[in-house]
Amino acid sequence: MYKIGLVGLKTSLEQILDSAEEYKYELEFISLPYVKTEEVESIVKEHNSHVHAWLFSGPLPYEIAKKTLGTDKIMVHVPATESGFYKSFLEMIYEKGKIIEQLSIDTMSLNNISEEALSQLNIKIPKIYTKVFELDVDTNELLQFHLDLWNKGKTEGAITCFPSVCHALRENGIPAYRMSMSKMEIRQTLRILSEKVKASYFKDTQIGVEIIEVEFFSRVAEEMKTPYHLQYLELRLKEMLIQLGEKINGSFSEKGNGRYMIFSSRGAIEREIITLEDTVQKLAFEADTTVAVGIGFGETAYSAEINAFRAIQHSKEMKNREIVIVQDDGKIVESPGTKKELQYARRTHDKFLIEKLNKGNISVKAYKKISALVHRLGWREFTTKDLATQLEMTERNVRRIVTDMCIVDLAQCVGEEAQATRGRPSKIYRLL
Repeated sequence: MYKIGLVGLKTSLEQILDSAEEYKYELEFISLPYVKTEEVESIVKEHNSHVHAWLFSGPLPYEIAKKTLGTDKIMVHVPATESGFYKSFLEMIYEKGKIIEQLSIDTMSLNNISEEALSQLNIKIPKIYTKVFELDVDTNELLQFHLDLWNKGKTEGAITCFPSVCHALRENGIPAYRMSMSKMEIRQTLRILSEKVKASYFKDTQIGVEIIEVEFFSRVAEEMKTPYHLQYLELRLKEMLIQLGEKINGSFSEKGNGRYMIFSSRGAIEREIITLEDTVQKLAFEADTTVAVGIGFGETAYSAEINAFRAIQHSKEMKNREIVIVQDDGKIVESPGTKKELQYARRTHDKFLIEKLNKGNISVKAYKKISALVHRLGWREFTTKDLATQLEMTERNVRRIVTDMCIVDLAQCVGEEAQATRGRPSKIYRLL
């Protein structure tokens, strides 16, 4: 059963748990309430290793947790939508016995829905004073915002995202309501969470194959003083790889001439990428040569092994022999789990793009890799030298590809950059 960390204010968690009854046989909810938003950071840090996924009662704790963990673990939140605003607005109208013409609202910068919600109503739109807050929100500041407007006679009520602010406003005699979740929003979020967990389970149990090759093994063997020294080296290498196999619950086999293979599950391999990196470094040091690693995922052992062979071939083409993954959908992942991680597809179903690539004699893989790199680094513009450095390719080769991309309108030359030394200026390009 999947454990779900449930984070939010106590009243919000109670609402969610009431609607989560139908999922009790597939999801175990662990309630982790907070009183102040500052507590969210420590809550998710403390419990992240104990849960499979996170569910947050709203966008604010979700964004704080996302920033804190930076994880690819499943994280969903109950969205703030128009229905929560309408509920508060109608309750205020009922309490006042008239249409509200002046109103103060506090809302998160990433989710300002009040004006959009009111624009959909066929009524006279009230004058709205909005206080936008960020992740480091100060609720006392929000309270003062609503109080100042009320004391100046500029508002007839307030809508807030925080129960503490709502309670304090009511103590001051101000008609205040909290923008809360609706049952429909909670049910929809629980459905999304359940689907994501199921998808993660099937993805996690895919077959994974690691091919690890100690390169130039024949040369390494020739440099050994005696056959015994070679056998001792092989034993040390196999010991490291068997320990790796044990860590990922895998099946280890030796293919000869410095090549080894480990079969396991996708989930186990992805969780132990750092262990694999450490093992590769130790192997390279022990054998005093480079080590290439290719990982393949697939629905069957055959498809996973084919992808692993593609991945190791790709790794051997890279200057620094980075770890490469080829996923079941054909997506390539270079340097997984590091800051340099780069993901791109080697296939496309876009007929218009295929036509352009064929016309320019550019491979899908080359175009997708350049596009993924430019987007990951946030480059609006670039030179062929910039690309060559990142792609570990010669500038001449990169220049040829980019020139072909310009010919078929996949890139555009937008200027030139003067060289610090003598020589022709470098052209500046932009992807289209």
